[in-house]
Amino acid sequence: MSFTSVWLREPRKPSGPGRSREEIVAAAVELLDQEGLDGLSMRKLGARLSAGATSLYWYVATKDELLELAYDQVWGEMAVVDPDEVGWRDALSALAHSMRQVILRHPWSGDLIGRLPALGPNALHVADRMRRMFKAAGFEGSVIDFASSTLTAYVFGMTIPEIAWNAAMGQTRYDADEMRATVRKAAADFPEMLESVDLDVYEDPQAVRELCFDFGLVSVLDGLERRLAT
Repeated sequence: MSFTSVWLREPRKPSGPGRSREEIVAAAVELLDQEGLDGLSMRKLGARLSAGATSLYWYVATKDELLELAYDQVWGEMAVVDPDEVGWRDALSALAHSMRQVILRHPWSGDLIGRLPALGPNALHVADRMRRMFKAAGFEGSVIDFASSTLTAYVFGMTIPEIAWNAAMGQTRYDADEMRATVRKAAADFPEMLESVDLDVYEDPQAVRELCFDFGLVSVLDGLERRLAT
């Protein structure tokens, strides 16, 4: 089976005074943000744009092609800082934090990681700039790719479960005292674990997730920096 991607062919020019591809993609991202992957259809998108679903197929041959375009739009929101101005660690830290926030802002994009190719100009720009950051640190050759994969794997690994938790909780605001009581009961037979749990975290779980992400990110960058010395 041959590999196909919307990025491997020239984009079609508008056939008339209808919507542009950019407008279609922007509307698709809005629909995905509101209804998720299951809520996206050419029919719904056409209705949102006051255009027939058939006319949308002039720009995208399949729903997956539309998702590729929307996915790349998300990559374009990630902040890329010049390592020559702020240093390689701060540049990578800023990118990692931005990557997490963008994925959380568009939770459907987490389901596309590894499923669709990231071959769009925005995704390739981020990948290229990340390579430059690791080069500025002193990494060379294939180790640059290994380091990039390590960093993105950390961001994805921390962020995707957070998306799942947010989806499960929805808009629910649980009671902090009730959550603490639940944890005490669940861990009653595991005193070591209960002793290590900071029950105050349930007052502001979002802040704790931010701190946890930053702690892990600093640890990853520390480990990568140490490898330079060896």
